[in-house]
Order: sequence, then structure tokens, then C-alpha cells
Amino acid sequence: MAVTKTHPIKSTLKAAIDYICNPEKTDGKLLISAYGCAAETADIEFSWTRRHAIDKGTNLGRHLIQAFQPGEVTPEQAHEIGMELAKEILGGKYEFVLTTHIDKDHVHNHLIFNAVSFADHKHYHSNKRSYHDIRRTSDRLCKEHGLSVIIPGQDKGKSYIEHQAAQNGTSYKAKLKAAIDRLLPACSDLEELLRRLQREGYEIKRGKYISARAPNQERFTRLKTLGVDYTEEALAARIAGRSRPSRQPKRQDGKISLLIDIQNNIKAQQSAGFTHWAKLNNLKQAAKTMNFLTEHGISSYGELESKLTAVSARRDTAHAEIKRIESRSAELALVMKHAGTYRQLKPLYERYRKSNDKEKFLRGHESEIILFEAAARELKRLGTVPLPTTESMKTELANLNAEKERLLAEYKAARAEAQEYDTVKQNVDALLTVPKEQEQQRRHELE
Repeated sequence: MAVTKTHPIKSTLKAAIDYICNPEKTDGKLLISAYGCAAETADIEFSWTRRHAIDKGTNLGRHLIQAFQPGEVTPEQAHEIGMELAKEILGGKYEFVLTTHIDKDHVHNHLIFNAVSFADHKHYHSNKRSYHDIRRTSDRLCKEHGLSVIIPGQDKGKSYIEHQAAQNGTSYKAKLKAAIDRLLPACSDLEELLRRLQREGYEIKRGKYISARAPNQERFTRLKTLGVDYTEEALAARIAGRSRPSRQPKRQDGKISLLIDIQNNIKAQQSAGFTHWAKLNNLKQAAKTMNFLTEHGISSYGELESKLTAVSARRDTAHAEIKRIESRSAELALVMKHAGTYRQLKPLYERYRKSNDKEKFLRGHESEIILFEAAARELKRLGTVPLPTTESMKTELANLNAEKERLLAEYKAARAEAQEYDTVKQNVDALLTVPKEQEQQRRHELE
């Protein structure tokens, strides 16, 4: 999956929307959805919203494309993910049209949304931060649906030829990593791993760094260039039974953490005093863990699990309530948008109905008539007939925002507490686990 940046639409908004709604590309218009507007009248509704904005900007809308791996997703599933993405990144505050194109060898979504919010009439600001927010949200949704994503930085430094080779399963680095991963569980130390690699045909070269070369490979490959999980220190740690460095949580100052992220500091890895420092640091972190358990009156593993379960439940409940409030707020903002249009244009529409020459009247006020009828249809669909007063809707929205602020504070506190309890539990698990090398030594002594 990949997402392009949001491209601005500075003119011909109707042409852009017509293009993405092409029946030949959208399975006869079956893969077209809209929010806050109708796809057929979106350009008019976008313009109406922009009239009320103080900062109109120069853009009429923005165009985003979301592409998927060929053969990995059905058009219907892609469209569903596109709707989830649009609603989440736009927060229910911008009109948009979403279509899914199936005319290419890969399914992809087109999203065109208004450059101005109908909720607060503020202009959408596209920048690096907003793009990365969109990218992270899209990646998360694809993962939740079991689809592949492109991890930022994963292929950093990899040439096009090497990337293609990895895709085809012919990369020397990819094969070396696979061989190490396969052989490592049965090794007792790094030397045994290197011997096993030699038996598989690899030539090993020692120096400042250990390198390996496969048969017919022109140059040696340094193990450390395979990634943080393949440095000499990381391989030794993995053989000893510790987790891969890439899967270890990063240390956070002021937080209890037994696991040390040593791969982020190459100089520390090369330091002669590093081993002594690591042992001392682990002892300090273990002491912090014990102090935490004492301060919180936790005397058994079951108690620790119960505390973690309780605080996690409090976090999840607050999160669910926040989502419920956001959903209701978005629905209310949508009603207020259509109700405002309906009330503002109703006198003109009444004049149209009473006009003796409706065709002439329509020629002079076609956009307004279309907007009024679209608003009336949406209000009926939303079940808001008769209309609630503007004051009552504003009051409800203000109450919802206040409740959301309270819940956000509660959620953040519970999330931080849950993270701390979870880290403590990981530390306790690590402290109670016998290291692999000690277990092997004990078995040897018994034999």
C-alpha cells in the first residue's frame, strides 16, 4: 500500500470529480461514495462551503491517491479502507468524494475533499506533518485488514537492483539473513554460528567486523550491514535467548525499563567498558522494578496481572467513549451544515415554487436550488425532520466537546499508567527467566 501527497486542485474542480467518478473506472459507478455532499453536486457544495470561509485560500479542494499491492485486495475492500481513512483523517469536518478505480492492474482509491471545513470554515493545511499522519493512519488500517504496507526507512540505503533482487528472492543479503535466522536457534555461541555458515558454503572473513561471502558472490557482506538484529553483539544476545533488538522497546527517561536499546548507539557497542555498564544499568533497572512493586503494594504475579488488566480496561473504556463522542459530534456537525444551507435558501426556494416561470427562475438560481434540494434530502436521510434549533445543536456540541476533553485527560493518564505496568510486567518476566547460557551451563553441570 502507498499514499501520495495531497495534491491541490486550483481550478476545474468539476472536471477532477468527473474524472474520478468515471463509470468505466468505478465499475459502473458502484464504487463511488460521498460524505457531506452528493458526488453529482460536490463541486457546487464545495463552493458553497468556501463562501463562508474567512481564509478561502487558493485551493478548491485536495486530491489524494491510495494504492494497493496488485492482487492483494478486492475493490470492495479497498473502498471500505478508503472510507475509513477519509473519515479518520478528515474528522467528519470536510465534504469528500471517494472512488475506487479498477481499470488498472492494481486497485487504487481517489479521494477529493474540500479545502475548507464545513464545521468551522477553516482552511485545510497540507504539510509534512499532515502527510505523515495520513500515511501512518493508512498503514495502520491496512495492517488491521491484513494487508501489506511499506515501512518508512525499511529499504533505506538499498539500491534499486538490490531491492528488485530481494523481491525476487535472489539478494545475497536476504539469503544471508535467512541462513542466519535458520541456523541461529541451534547455536550455543557466535563461533558455532560462523562454523555452520561455513558448512553451508559461506566464506567467513574476520577483521574489525565479521563478513561473509556466498559462493559466486563478488564481495563480502559485513554482518552489521544486514540490520540491527545482525551485529555481532545482537547475534550474541539472540543466541543467549534475549529478544531481537528491533523488537525491544526504546528506553524512555523517567520510565522503568529493563531492556536496553544498545543498537541505537554504535559507539557504546564498540566501547570496552560497555559490558560493565550494561550489567550495572540492568541492576539499576531491576532495583527500580522492585521499588515500583513495593510502592504499589504488589506482592504476587497475579496481583500485577490484575492491576495491568484493570488499568488497561479503564484506558479502553475511555477510548471507546471518546470514539462515540467523536461520531456523534461529526453527525451533529453534518446536520448543522445541511440545516444552515436549508434555512438560508428556503426563502429563495419558496419564491421558486411560487414563480410563474420556473424555468427562467431556475436559470438564474440553479446552484441555489440544487443546494437546497440536496440539503433537504440529506436532512431527511439523517432523520432530522423537524429540524432541531441551531441553539440546541450548538449547546449539545459544546457539551460533547467538554466531555471529550475530560475523557482525553482520563485516557492519557490511564494509557501512561498501563504502559508503565506493562513495562514492569515485562521486566518481571525477564527477571524470572533464566538466561539461555546459564541454563545450558546448569544442564552441563548436572550431566
